[in-house]
Amino acid sequence: MTTEWLHRGSGQLLAVLPEPDVEALAETIVAFANTDGGTIILGVDEKTGRSTGDLYPEDVDSLLQEALRRCRPPVELECRQEEIAGGFAFFIRVPRTAELHSLIDGRVLVRRQSENRPLTGEEIRHLAATKSGGDFEAEVVPGARRDDLDDGVVEEFLQKWQEKHRRPWSRPVEDLLIRIGALTDTGEVTVAGMLLFGQDPQAFLPQSGLVFVKFPGTEPRSEEGVAGYSRREDIGGPLPRIIQRTWAVLMEEMRIGAVIKGLERKEQTEYPPAAVREALVNAVAHRDYRLRGRRIEVRMYSDRLEIISPGGLPGYITLDNIVEEHFSRNPRIVGGLYYWGYIEELGLGIDLMIEEMTAAGLPPPQFDAKPHLFSVTLYNRRERAPIAPWERTMNERQKKALDYIRRYGRITNREYQVLCPHVSPETLRLDLADLVEKGILLKVGDKKGTYYILK
Repeated sequence: MTTEWLHRGSGQLLAVLPEPDVEALAETIVAFANTDGGTIILGVDEKTGRSTGDLYPEDVDSLLQEALRRCRPPVELECRQEEIAGGFAFFIRVPRTAELHSLIDGRVLVRRQSENRPLTGEEIRHLAATKSGGDFEAEVVPGARRDDLDDGVVEEFLQKWQEKHRRPWSRPVEDLLIRIGALTDTGEVTVAGMLLFGQDPQAFLPQSGLVFVKFPGTEPRSEEGVAGYSRREDIGGPLPRIIQRTWAVLMEEMRIGAVIKGLERKEQTEYPPAAVREALVNAVAHRDYRLRGRRIEVRMYSDRLEIISPGGLPGYITLDNIVEEHFSRNPRIVGGLYYWGYIEELGLGIDLMIEEMTAAGLPPPQFDAKPHLFSVTLYNRRERAPIAPWERTMNERQKKALDYIRRYGRITNREYQVLCPHVSPETLRLDLADLVEKGILLKVGDKKGTYYILK
């Protein structure tokens, strides 16, 4: 079990603290409680996976009590221990709470990847406003019963959960639904549970569907110039099915071209699939389901794709920090979609969208945030040739070498040294050898007569 956790490494939902540091423990508890929740592993060396041998059960209790005395207000924790090589590992589960937590010295921290970051005064005000609005996804759905959940979808989720954890779930499936927040401790269906597993979630939450509309031009009009569209799909069901069905429609409607590289013909979609997928999943995972009267909208025009999500940016997120920061409005829904495989790693969706679009030679995504609306726009006008996958892994020196070869037809070791005068000859030799190994360059000649050309 410990190896499985450590394989993920410290990140948005996991912190490994090998030493019994009260201050670091208190900071991490506050950061997790203010962001998405998470798990702290105490007494384990992250590199070796072995116990440090410094902690025993009686030590951890006093350590936690001291750490919680530094939190305002205190956080309810779950703690368990596991015997591993060299001693014990201690797992502390910190929930995301509806309260704003600070340290005794007044600092308010949030989790950003593997770090605990203090918020500024303005960010604290934004987060406090979000917390005061309550936790809608945890509320009970009036009139809903366990029978309103789709057993087939629940079973599919159970299989996905077991695959992620690499172990079977041995208790009743209802216990797992309680653990992930789909059911309350008394078995009542929550908003998150209905959205993830409901047979007909839209009967209880009409705003939870999605509408896809395709327009033939760049404006919301038909080819005849009147208001209209060439295709419309109203998509409902639990959130995993909404993602699947919308994705299928998008793949049907996206234009596919071809790029000739050497003797190979490669298909190229109108938009990078990974960027579209991230924009779609983000809209489904992070929309404000409290807002009624509007569904998620996916609008496809001849020059762009717009994905519009009801609800402004959550927590302390702004357009200025959206790339670096992460805060989930709906952590239970996000957790469910993570186990389904729609979310690979928290906090990296925006980065991936930008990377995929720019690598394809397209403009970066445009984000628009209003008080009750957030939209992502992807444009299909290519600004330059796509970047090959191997080009993304090159260092700046290698890029210089390629530019030189494209200009002069070839490069020698001596010419490369002139380009990069402050780098050792051995490092430059390894740069060129790496490009040869990747099949980008061809080495011609031997010893002093060696030069390199594009393969």
